[in-house]
Amino acid sequence: MANANVRVRFCPSPTGNPHVGLVRTALFNWAFARHHGGTFVFRIEDTDAARDSEDSYNQLLDSLRWLGFDWDEGPEVGGPHGPYRQSQRMDLYKDVAEKLLAAGKAYHCYCTTEELDARREAARAAGKPSGYDGHCRELSAEQAEAYRAEGRAAIVRFRMPDEPITFTDLVRGELTFTPDNVPDYGIVRANGAPLYTLVNPVDDALMEITHVLRGEDLLSSTPRQIALYKALIELGVAKEIPSFGHLPYVMGEGNKKLSKRDPQASLNIYRERGFLPEGLLNYLSLLGWSFSADQDVFSIEDMVAKFDIEDVNANPARFDLKKAESINADHIRMLDEQAFAAACEPWLRAPHANWSPESFDEKAWQAIAPHAQTRVTVLSDITANVDFLFLDQPVEDEASWAKAMKEGSDALLRTAREKLESADWTSPESLKNAVLAAGEEHGLKLGKAQAPVRVAVTGRTVGLPLFESLEILGKEKTLGRIDAALAKLAA
Repeated sequence: MANANVRVRFCPSPTGNPHVGLVRTALFNWAFARHHGGTFVFRIEDTDAARDSEDSYNQLLDSLRWLGFDWDEGPEVGGPHGPYRQSQRMDLYKDVAEKLLAAGKAYHCYCTTEELDARREAARAAGKPSGYDGHCRELSAEQAEAYRAEGRAAIVRFRMPDEPITFTDLVRGELTFTPDNVPDYGIVRANGAPLYTLVNPVDDALMEITHVLRGEDLLSSTPRQIALYKALIELGVAKEIPSFGHLPYVMGEGNKKLSKRDPQASLNIYRERGFLPEGLLNYLSLLGWSFSADQDVFSIEDMVAKFDIEDVNANPARFDLKKAESINADHIRMLDEQAFAAACEPWLRAPHANWSPESFDEKAWQAIAPHAQTRVTVLSDITANVDFLFLDQPVEDEASWAKAMKEGSDALLRTAREKLESADWTSPESLKNAVLAAGEEHGLKLGKAQAPVRVAVTGRTVGLPLFESLEILGKEKTLGRIDAALAKLAA
């Protein structure tokens, strides 16, 4: 059922290249918002100056646009809860931290790193939970003053309630966390810089986010955020606690979570290879969700119409590159001929193409495009499929040459050339019959007979339909390439 009050957010950090797991999170949030007629908020979590970069920020925006995502509030769009970059919201976080301290919901902690490490080690040795032990929880004013007199800097810790926290995860059902597993935690560094543990829920509260849909790796932080939300509601900062849904891990090779370091994790790789945005999004939507038991290929509009977070599976989803390519190939077939030809254009120009711009023949491309559309898996495949049309000579592939040019190939090529010389070059069927007749004279079926012709003309043993390719290349170039092949064989 549609719910226009739905407000979700996508809040990446601008570090490095966008990751396909990040895109899956964006997709599920965006589809959920669009399905319900709600609001999709795009927010930038850029408080880590050491890791964040403006280049990564611009890449994020560019990637979201390429994928076809639009956002209702956020950078370059604005909205009633801006600014939408955390680096521009520092005064808000400082104000909330002061309110939490004044209300006794948070406190200053003067423990040094060495003291914390020693106490954690002792707790582990005793078989007890090794989280923060509450050492500074009830400091007197005198004790705090004594620590300050020593020159100790204090972080701000949030005071967790001494009771279990239970919530219903939209993907995993009811979950309970006991107090010994969720100790008091830091929300402001000693230098006054707010931590993710504060800024993320504060932004969600101030932006009135209703549903937090995020990766499973953040599940352990949820009870802390729920406790903070309750405090923020008491302080009048938040209106309600959002619903949480934790999306399953995306697994790579060897049953390991797909990490940023995995070669297949970077969104840029798929864009550079020529995945269609709709093909890639179709595949990523299947990482934890399904359209139906018997349909894996669908439009993004169809996904939005059907998507709901309760249908997401909690089990880890495996990233399968072969399946991603197969689904992308299906989306390429679904394009109309004009859209396919236009989508391939970047790969027909420098730096992808290995022919000069003046060698490109638009008429030949438009003629071959419909035949190529059924053969490519990603758009970058097009370059190797059609280069024979635009190069003076086909690419020399010695493996293809050795495979096709068996003993007697020279005699076959001479006969094929003779038959092609007198064929009707406006008819692929006539060209096929010429090669078929040549094969019959040498006791070969069409498949064996056409292999040397294909390699002589295109340079490769596999490719687009041969006789349509010969027709488009033309009689003069085709016969010239057969002559060149015969000369090579003679040499």
